[in-house]
Amino acid sequence: MSAPATARSVPTNATTDTVPPTRRSALDWRVRFVILSVIWGFSFLLIKVGTEGFAPFQVALGRVASGALTLLAVLLVRRERLPRGRRTWAHLSVSALLLNTAPFSLFAFAEQSIPSGLAGICNATSPLWGMVLSLVALSEDRPTRRRFAGLGLGFLGVLTVLGAWQGFSGVDAKGAVLALLASLCYPIGWIYVRRTLAGVPGSPVAMTGAQLILSTLQLLLVSALFTSAPTGLPLWPTLAVIALGALGTGTALQMQYGLVSEIGPTTAQMVTYFVPVIATTAGVLVLGEQLHWNTPVGAVIVLAGAALTQARPAVRRAA
Repeated sequence: MSAPATARSVPTNATTDTVPPTRRSALDWRVRFVILSVIWGFSFLLIKVGTEGFAPFQVALGRVASGALTLLAVLLVRRERLPRGRRTWAHLSVSALLLNTAPFSLFAFAEQSIPSGLAGICNATSPLWGMVLSLVALSEDRPTRRRFAGLGLGFLGVLTVLGAWQGFSGVDAKGAVLALLASLCYPIGWIYVRRTLAGVPGSPVAMTGAQLILSTLQLLLVSALFTSAPTGLPLWPTLAVIALGALGTGTALQMQYGLVSEIGPTTAQMVTYFVPVIATTAGVLVLGEQLHWNTPVGAVIVLAGAALTQARPAVRRAA
């Protein structure tokens, strides 16, 4: 993802503004686009299932550990090394906290009390937060009227999803706030990455693998301090957490790298706008979550606002 910072639109390291060329897949890019949308859309369902058997920190730990193992296997096959340098690893430890440890934990805590579909919609607010932060932290990222309109529209969509006109009844306020805070972590993390790791040598896979290793260590410490060891490994929650990491945090990133390389970041990041739709549909059909009219309507408004905040002014060509 290195497009604007969204939870799903940019690879987890974003050390450069472009992704190095990768081998062309035998599958058509449209097929991979659909698969990627489904994987990331189902991630919120998998988090929900995982929390039924494990503490939130443990769900996040299993997720990053599985993802790290997946990417390390890829590095082994490619004979690539992890990044070097104390300074690089120090910056990666901060990016791991902001882009993996904190948001993954917050989403897991949030889904203890809110539907997985609502978590997926909250995740789509990352571009909105990103624009707000970029106005303060990135002086070269100038706002436009269209982007300001998108910001207002997006947050109107959030209020619609949460049912603000009826006093947010029916929605657990704490869970919704945690999910929104999780989505806020991503643009904060991307601004940090952009300022500290841009241009650092290393492939996206190597940088992301290192970041996930560091996140695993962070969550091992947090889990040891604040949770008790699980008494068992219930089948479905265990499989959900493994799939969440191996597919959603490992394999899917590989697919995203390939898409960015083949069709460009602008088209590839469109997967972001399918994720909340799939997350909501999966929650209703698989988990039996209730769906009120304001949820899909608000989601459409959020996505429209997010799309406007990512719009860039057209470059005028000389006559």
